[in-house]
Amino acid sequence: MRSISIKLSGGKWIALILVIALLLSLTAPAFAAVPGVDATMEGATEGIVAVAHPKAAEAGKMVLQQGGNAIDAAAAIQLALNVVEPMMSGIGGGGFTMIYLKDENKFTVIDSRELAPQNVDATLFLGEDGEPIPWFERHTSGKAVGVPGTLMGIETALEKYGTMTLSEVIDPAIKLAEEGVELNWINALYIEQNIAKLEQYGTAAEVFIPNGVPLKKGDLLVQPDLAKTLKLIKEHGSDVFYNGEIGEAIVAEVQKRGGSMTMEDMRNYRAVERTPVSGEYRGYEIVSMPPPSSGGLTIIQILKLMEGYDVEKLGLNSVEYLHRLLQAMHLSYADRAKYMADEDFIAVPKEGLINQEYINERRKLINPNYVVGNAEAGDPWKYENKNIDTTAVEQEEKPIGETTHFSVIDQWGNMVAYTTTIEAVFGAGIMVPEYGLMLNNELTDFDAIPGGVNEVAPGKRPLSSMSPTLVLKDGQPFMALGSPGGPTIITSVAQTILNVIDHKLPIQEAILAPRVYSSGYPTVRWEAGIDQDVVLQLMAKGHVFQETPRDIGNVQAVLFDYENNKMYGGADDTREGAVFGVDAVYFVIEEPSKIYLGEQGPFTLKINDVIYPYYDHQMLLEDGTSYILANKLFAGLGLSKEIPEDLKEYTFEEAGNTYLPVRVVAEALDYEVSWDGENRTVLLKKDIHQFSESDEYGYYDEDEFKITN
Repeated sequence: MRSISIKLSGGKWIALILVIALLLSLTAPAFAAVPGVDATMEGATEGIVAVAHPKAAEAGKMVLQQGGNAIDAAAAIQLALNVVEPMMSGIGGGGFTMIYLKDENKFTVIDSRELAPQNVDATLFLGEDGEPIPWFERHTSGKAVGVPGTLMGIETALEKYGTMTLSEVIDPAIKLAEEGVELNWINALYIEQNIAKLEQYGTAAEVFIPNGVPLKKGDLLVQPDLAKTLKLIKEHGSDVFYNGEIGEAIVAEVQKRGGSMTMEDMRNYRAVERTPVSGEYRGYEIVSMPPPSSGGLTIIQILKLMEGYDVEKLGLNSVEYLHRLLQAMHLSYADRAKYMADEDFIAVPKEGLINQEYINERRKLINPNYVVGNAEAGDPWKYENKNIDTTAVEQEEKPIGETTHFSVIDQWGNMVAYTTTIEAVFGAGIMVPEYGLMLNNELTDFDAIPGGVNEVAPGKRPLSSMSPTLVLKDGQPFMALGSPGGPTIITSVAQTILNVIDHKLPIQEAILAPRVYSSGYPTVRWEAGIDQDVVLQLMAKGHVFQETPRDIGNVQAVLFDYENNKMYGGADDTREGAVFGVDAVYFVIEEPSKIYLGEQGPFTLKINDVIYPYYDHQMLLEDGTSYILANKLFAGLGLSKEIPEDLKEYTFEEAGNTYLPVRVVAEALDYEVSWDGENRTVLLKKDIHQFSESDEYGYYDEDEFKITN
């Protein structure tokens, strides 16, 4: 190959470089100024919405097309969701609206969380024996219903920051209720799973289980009573709800089902405007929900704990990454249980919880080798120079709630992240007769056991996990996101942010990446897609993964590349999520295919009473001897995959696979081994981790993935 030599003067070199740069700019795709976007993604310029149901997304898009702003679109979306997702949210519930106003550079929150009625006390959910009333009975009682706030929140947001009226944005919801909406796969599944709840009082069953037959995918859900209610609101505004016939019907039904709500409670309800909480993470600013939500502070705390590690180097959903992340969750949720409550009633150490010195202190408790036992709350008050004594009560395990979330950007760059709920699926299971709206069971978000900061009190808002969140780069918000899922909301939002900022995933991949959740040692909820070897190795470190994976959350997010004026979105696949741009971008999530993990094997392996997730193709039972694939067995026991010389004689080969006898390997590692013949279970026992007082601090200093600068 010949070389070519070109001689140019200094000025000509500069000119040539500028020409080349211009040519490259014309041929190469523009690089986004914000994370979460790659060159393959299509962007809108005149507004975008990300919603858990396409019909509600269409309502929001239509308002943006008509010249409405993000607040107007959010109101239309929420009202439409009341019709198309009546099991998740609606005017019988409450929520939080995070708003960014571009021209004013203002961040604000409309808190429309439900309130406890005046005639309640801390023993609301205790039975005659002094113990908490069983969950099903408790959450389907009129006692569980808080004074609804959603409608007041919508009207307040529109009056303060919208450009349209409530009567203008409610029309799409009325049309959907009158004409009906075709049930998708997820709504049909929720009906099927909640038949007993819907049939308990009858009214809801008439809508969702007509003539005793649950509506199925493809059936038309028509709601004339709800349409009547929405028309009354269109004509009379929120007054007909809080001071008129709808409110009277709500109060009558709540009292009929054992609650104490009165019309005075309804008339006294007010939506509250609050200042968001904020914190730094790797140079980005996280703006999120303040108390009475625990979401914002707990998200920031988890992120700041992880900031001390090279998360990118750890790798997405690796053993080392998830091991540290799960412990960061434990520490943060321990603080949440002790300190988080309605700040109108209880002082919350908002500064101390995310103070960098406090974070550094807490991070020292994250062990890189094995999971430490129950995390205890720290003392953030000392970082606010205060000494306020609060008590943490035992956190009761109860079913994960659902809720819904959506995100909006308008053509001017205003943003809304809105999380809204009736708490459990179908709320309390109570539908208001002749008005067609489902009532919340939000008061069960208070602690059933009195004595803690989140105990029931008149006029108090129950602790929430809802976390509508904005992420800023260089002072400019570029991402709005949130999720449903009760306490799992916090970890779903935190992991999506980590996926975008640290793992550098485009927003759709960041949302679809499988997630984990653990509010305390040892149990871990996890999604299909986490590698089996990762699960097994984490169990060897002391984490207890649930036997089967389950969906966690439903993240809906929008992005604004403010330098290139492009808007993008991502939707989760746990519902029929939709991302609609006004001038570009249009996609709806299809029903995902099930991930096949394998059938149950010929026996079960339990280590320290915990079932390990092995499947039929990984196990053999030959002549009374139990075998497991060598590499899988080693992963579960925390060993390297290389078979030691002294065990090679025990290997069993079949179909090109190498198996090892469980008993031989376990006894070589000093496990106690027994066999439960009735349940065909191999039982291994061993005190795996020896704790000492020196374990309390100092782990971080020895962590190979720590960031020292």
